[in-house]
Amino acid sequence: MDVLNLKLDPREIVGKKVKNLRQKGIIPVHVYGGNFETLALQAASQLLRSILPQVGTNVPLSVEIEGKKGGQICFVREVQRHPVTEELLHVDFLRVDVSQSIEAEVPIVLVGTAPGVREQNGTLLQPLQTILVSSLPMDIPASVELDVSALDDFEKAIYVRDVSLAANVTVLSPPDEMVARVVPPRIEAEEVVEGEEGIEGVEGVEDAGSSEIRE
Repeated sequence: MDVLNLKLDPREIVGKKVKNLRQKGIIPVHVYGGNFETLALQAASQLLRSILPQVGTNVPLSVEIEGKKGGQICFVREVQRHPVTEELLHVDFLRVDVSQSIEAEVPIVLVGTAPGVREQNGTLLQPLQTILVSSLPMDIPASVELDVSALDDFEKAIYVRDVSLAANVTVLSPPDEMVARVVPPRIEAEEVVEGEEGIEGVEGVEDAGSSEIRE
């Protein structure tokens, strides 16, 4: 597996003063986990915005710290953003031991075309977006692909038990949890044509002083 490298710098500014860093385009970072102390670090906002979408929370990356030798395998564990502007505020990285299994949420990607959509005008739904797995850090899959070409009617569905992964990856999500299915198209209710009594009722409203008839 090719692992992305991220270089972080030591951070001396902590607490409320970190807002001054953000104003300069620098994001505060923490690296924690293992038998090491939590490290207060920082990185350029532009660099993090480039790397975060590539790794999500289940792809390992090698974190190097300025002034120290060697890299540490880490996973993104929390990304804090401004609730209104979505501006990046803080990132936490979890340091892991590559010889010890960890748990991770892996994105589910649907591939192929469901006949129930193409031929019966159904709608493909995906109620489950990620699947929880356990394995060694370097064996965590970047994503799980599921083929929906077997969904040729509205009775069939794909479940977690249908997911096939490498032998060294264990699925932890409940096997009966639904991943995807095709639902029938919505049928618009036909307009009910009013009879003579309905028409008389409208006329009665008009006689009572109504100046508008709503159709």
